[in-house]
Amino acid sequence: MKRSERLVDMTKYLMERPHTLIALPFFAKRYGAAKSSISEDLAILKYTLASNQDGILETVTGAAGGVRYIPFLGKKHAENYLSDLSSRIEDSSRILAGGFVYLSDILGNTQDLRRIGELIATHYAYKDVDAVMTVETKGIALAQAVARYLDVSFVTARKRSKVTEGATVSVNYISSSLSRVSKMELPTRALEKGAKVLIVDDFMKGGGTLTGMEELVKEFKGTIAGVCVLCEADFDKEKLIKNYLSLVKISKIDTTKKLILAEPGNFLSETDFDRF
Repeated sequence: MKRSERLVDMTKYLMERPHTLIALPFFAKRYGAAKSSISEDLAILKYTLASNQDGILETVTGAAGGVRYIPFLGKKHAENYLSDLSSRIEDSSRILAGGFVYLSDILGNTQDLRRIGELIATHYAYKDVDAVMTVETKGIALAQAVARYLDVSFVTARKRSKVTEGATVSVNYISSSLSRVSKMELPTRALEKGAKVLIVDDFMKGGGTLTGMEELVKEFKGTIAGVCVLCEADFDKEKLIKNYLSLVKISKIDTTKKLILAEPGNFLSETDFDRF
């Protein structure tokens, strides 16, 4: 292979396997090239990714060493995307009954999901996460996108158990948006005992659903690695949850004037972008 061909194939191989350590001899054998040539190739990739702030290529030294690709976006990319996303969410046609906002078009757009998944994975790239959890149904695609970039599994809590999932663990929680007690369940086989869980959801009004997922994690003797939501409504109720990140904050919904005010949430201020 020519170097240009190696670089293309190597980039594809690494980006398809985020957070996975690949030994240098593997690439040397794959391309029939000397280790010194592979090292030069990787140096080019590392420099290019860092220059564009599109990811981090980590080199691990030693006998068991190698290289791994860490999905990681720069602050400029994040600011531009969240500014654009906030302006799109401000569309008055998104207003739904009960103070909710229509987000299905964003959650159904593969490019939005890719970028959102990368953004959330950036914040948790160097934190210890074993699994991503969400609750049915709209958060499923979002959780899957995040899990893909962290290279971990994702699990879905359900409001009603299914016979195909076997025994379940259930918790009751306060559904703050509906002011009533609700129930969610998770199959006993879905989550390892003691797992470190990142909780992800699409929309937060009062935070009741998120606290329910936190209680489920505790039932599995697990710990909360973090809580992150795509959108939070920050205008009418005190949150039941304190420590969380939001990509977009909706500060006002006026149904009479058909007005939504949205801006980037606390995600940017809480994320470390200085690793390049």
